[in-house]
Amino acid sequence: MHVGYQDILRVWQEADAEPEIDDAWLWDHLMPLAGPKNGQIHEGWTLLSALAAQTTRLRLGLLVTSNRIREPAVLGKIANTVDVVSDGRLVMGLGVGGTHQPAGAGGIAGPNPAVEEYEAYGLTLVPPAEGIARLAETITILRRMWTEDVFDFDGRYYRLRGTRNEPKPVQRPGPPLLIGGWGTRMLRLVAEHADIWNIPGPPHNDVQRVADRSRVLDGHCAAIGRDPAEITRSVQVIVSQDDAPGSRQAVLDLARVGMTHIVLSLRSPYPPGVTRWLVDEIIEPVRATLSRG
Repeated sequence: MHVGYQDILRVWQEADAEPEIDDAWLWDHLMPLAGPKNGQIHEGWTLLSALAAQTTRLRLGLLVTSNRIREPAVLGKIANTVDVVSDGRLVMGLGVGGTHQPAGAGGIAGPNPAVEEYEAYGLTLVPPAEGIARLAETITILRRMWTEDVFDFDGRYYRLRGTRNEPKPVQRPGPPLLIGGWGTRMLRLVAEHADIWNIPGPPHNDVQRVADRSRVLDGHCAAIGRDPAEITRSVQVIVSQDDAPGSRQAVLDLARVGMTHIVLSLRSPYPPGVTRWLVDEIIEPVRATLSRG
């Protein structure tokens, strides 16, 4: 938010040239969540497709796609197209989207930023349980679109007839699935379907809370007979360019409780060379410390 397209493109292309950086992410909001309400912000999947066409190495996706903005089969077609454009680099990030609860669900206090955004764009909020049930149906639809020639679908919330999707994604049987969320019911869905689980890290959730949620996910995996090691543990960390030591410590603390995929979130503006700064000040020092035990 509050960042122009050319600056976003520059940062992504800088990151694409840094082999220490594995992936890059956008989000799925239609209005700024902070700062001036008239600030610029781009639609996530449209922007992702443009960036996919102008990078060559980074894996990419949205952290995370709101399941309330696009119908599942339309989303499947969009995601399929981005995977083709990127030559198989998409990670399919998914979340429930706007629900009738504060942003403080799961222990984070504060107003629900989705209300104003959804009203402005004619979107509807749903109760949390319905949001999770809808997301489960979306996951089924996406996977069928990516693997079947033609199918019908009769769910509680979605109904499809004669759905076809060609060409199929470059990745077979489809892009890896990342699910974002921390509620106990959501973590059951993660255990059942996700390749990657993502959660906000400090300051929104302290490290011990992240560790606790990870143990809940382990319990769900045990209940359904899935090896919890099959699910990559991913966390977002806000990095301060004014406090590199503090940011490094936050990453180290999360790595030491089992988080193996760290998304480094920088606040705008983005000066030239900022991705090199991430490598020099955060990534390489953290890796060196972890390698020493």
